[in-house]
Amino acid sequence: MIEAKQLTKKFGSLTALDQLDLKAPAGEAVCLLGANGAGKTTTINLFLGFLEPSSGDAFVNGLNVAEAPFESKKHLAYIPEQVALYPQLSGAENLDYFLRLSGVRKSRAQLISILKDAGLDEGAAGRRASSYSKGMRQKVGIAIALAKDAKALLLDEPLSGLDPSAANALSHSLRRLRDEGRAILMATHDVFRAKEIGTRIGIMKAGKLVAMLDAASLDAREIERIYLAHMHDDEPDVAATGAAA
Repeated sequence: MIEAKQLTKKFGSLTALDQLDLKAPAGEAVCLLGANGAGKTTTINLFLGFLEPSSGDAFVNGLNVAEAPFESKKHLAYIPEQVALYPQLSGAENLDYFLRLSGVRKSRAQLISILKDAGLDEGAAGRRASSYSKGMRQKVGIAIALAKDAKALLLDEPLSGLDPSAANALSHSLRRLRDEGRAILMATHDVFRAKEIGTRIGIMKAGKLVAMLDAASLDAREIERIYLAHMHDDEPDVAATGAAA
């Protein structure tokens, strides 16, 4: 569903992303770990069509994003670090507005039902978004993905700044979407949540994917150890921990 082939992005002499090969098929969640500047957000932006690749290709549902930017977006939902909502509109009204932009129309009852399914209660759905916490705004983002029936989700640091309860709720929603057959590609700094959500965990450094780990065969402490070893240019011992390069 989400695939990169030798995907590269250069800004002048800076190589922000270097020959990335990556797949996130339906029913899998790939979480990308890395320091700021590692290439995680650049990867997300290339799949969204916000940037043009210097070379290589990004595919969504078999569509080359550079060649079919509008058609490929029909299969995508994007949840950024800060979900931007119109503060004067309620959660339900924001959901209705964004769906109409996508050519989707739902009744008021359907909108409320979708928001409830995303974890936002009916009372909050009718309140102005100006009163929302970050976690509540993220739930509206999940609701947009549900209502669009998006088959692929791209998320850029969606857990940043969330309290433990909100982070747990978002993690639960993402696992459910993954288990329902969506493909998920998420950039994050949170090793623990990456382990919770991801089926595979990629480690990025200086624009390169330096490791791909099987989340089921590792605990969060092992993932953190391997990550830190790569960040400090050590040679991580992955053979005994079930990591897959």
